[in-house]
Amino acid sequence: MTRRILIVQGHPDPAGGHFCHALADAYAAGATAGGHEVERLEVARLEFPLLRTKEDYETGEPPADIKRAQEAVLAANHLVVVFPLWAGEMPALLKGFFEQLMRPSFAFGTGGRGRPKRRLRGRSARVVVTMGMPALAYRFYFGAHGLRNLRRNILGLTGIGPIHASLIGQVEALSAASRAAVLERMAQIGRRAG
Repeated sequence: MTRRILIVQGHPDPAGGHFCHALADAYAAGATAGGHEVERLEVARLEFPLLRTKEDYETGEPPADIKRAQEAVLAANHLVVVFPLWAGEMPALLKGFFEQLMRPSFAFGTGGRGRPKRRLRGRSARVVVTMGMPALAYRFYFGAHGLRNLRRNILGLTGIGPIHASLIGQVEALSAASRAAVLERMAQIGRRAG
């Protein structure tokens, strides 16, 4: 089954050239080879302010780049979010992007009995996180709280699921052969749109 995939590159450096960018490239190449449609969104190249008030979040008009990002999310049935772990979380720019993107008027509606309606149901996701520490330490010692926050409180809350994760640890210490193996694994995941 052909899927429409949106890759959200969450590395905040607009110059590119980081391992996160190579991972997104590998996923995109694999997905394209697998017959899937791929669209890419580089958060570092978007123009948007940080939200500062409840009124802006709930009723303000999203900036043009955010509106285009919302359209891309609606057109996709699988999201891939790639980012480096900074201070145990996603970088601040990516968090600011998700706050702008997932405004109540876009991500939620009113369901029966006043319950929120999750407007992004029917979409799945893969979150790819790179980090300097061992991935097992992040997952088990630190509880992967940054990843859990994104999965549960942002993506899952809007109805996206299932949500799979790829944690890539000790990226600065990876040998050339290990990097190549990780990129090939990412391409394989992309081929099956996983």
